[in-house]
Amino acid sequence: MNKKQSKQLHRAMRHKRVRAKIIGTSERPRVSVFKSNRHIFVQFINDVLGKTILSSKSSKIFSKLKSKAKSGKTEISRKIGEMLADKAKKAGISEVLFDRGGYKYHGRVKALADGLRKGGIKF
Repeated sequence: MNKKQSKQLHRAMRHKRVRAKIIGTSERPRVSVFKSNRHIFVQFINDVLGKTILSSKSSKIFSKLKSKAKSGKTEISRKIGEMLADKAKKAGISEVLFDRGGYKYHGRVKALADGLRKGGIKF
């Protein structure tokens, strides 16, 4: 097993441990985060019904922000958090459970969480 496969395997194991404890409901959905090298994907999920309530990805606003200024991936993640917080408020969601997907809580994941908090979502 090479180093890349090992890192992916360990991230998947961390994610499984977290998912065993976190269950999203309609009142308090789970915010699931997946990040690739270029983009970040976020979903508000009701695990009881098995439905995605809201979702967004950085590729939707990536080209808009890149053309206007030299925004980095972290700043784009923060903007997505703020945008999703507005959508969640309109949908009647004020509290969520944050599922970082096995990633460390820094960089883009932390910026996304800060954007959600700035928009008025409580964890």
